[in-house]
Amino acid sequence: MPAPPAPDAANRLIDGLPAESRRRLLRHCEPMTLTFGEILSEPHQPLEYVYFPQSGFISLIQVMSKSRSLEVGLVGNEGLCGASLVLGINALPQRALVQGAGTAWRLSAVQLQEELKADAPLRERLGHYQYVQLAQASLGAACFHFHDIEQRLARWLLMTQDRAQADRFYLTHEFLADMLGVRRSGVTTAAGTLQARALIHYSRGQISILDRAGLEATSCECYAITQRDYDRWLG
Repeated sequence: MPAPPAPDAANRLIDGLPAESRRRLLRHCEPMTLTFGEILSEPHQPLEYVYFPQSGFISLIQVMSKSRSLEVGLVGNEGLCGASLVLGINALPQRALVQGAGTAWRLSAVQLQEELKADAPLRERLGHYQYVQLAQASLGAACFHFHDIEQRLARWLLMTQDRAQADRFYLTHEFLADMLGVRRSGVTTAAGTLQARALIHYSRGQISILDRAGLEATSCECYAITQRDYDRWLG
């Protein structure tokens, strides 16, 4: 008699696996809480665990000299923090920092490496996700160069809302500045413009999305391209 299907993991990457691959993977996963401000891994250090967020989100932060940093990626319930293992590399080039509290499935890096060897559908799906991440990184570099702060802020707020799964979340001025690679005064001006247009409400780090359609219209095309890439390769 076949085993019953595994319950949804509330992580789109896992939930899109065939039933048997999903069961295999979840047998080795453990639920955990993502705590705001928690550092999950440091650049170029061996990974002990990987994380499949269910709620909340993890920032991938490129750390530069003189304590400068720039957020180069976000991982929420669409993905995996630790995807470099798909390439056989047991480290990330960025710091992984919890920016939105929530929950996740945690799996040891060693166990994921074993599953990747044994499970072709898992290997293929995570390989597609790694491609999407690389495409997003390339697009992010072009976005930083060609698009203005207001457009980029609208894009990142949409991405954050998708991963926070809520219309209200907490983002500090400092984090927004790191996210956009600008001075805090630039963030204040851009956020003020979006607020004056009644697209968001922003006060003391608390951001409320008031008009998502308006934010999508304000964002550069990069947000829609990112969504299409994910849907094309991961469904």
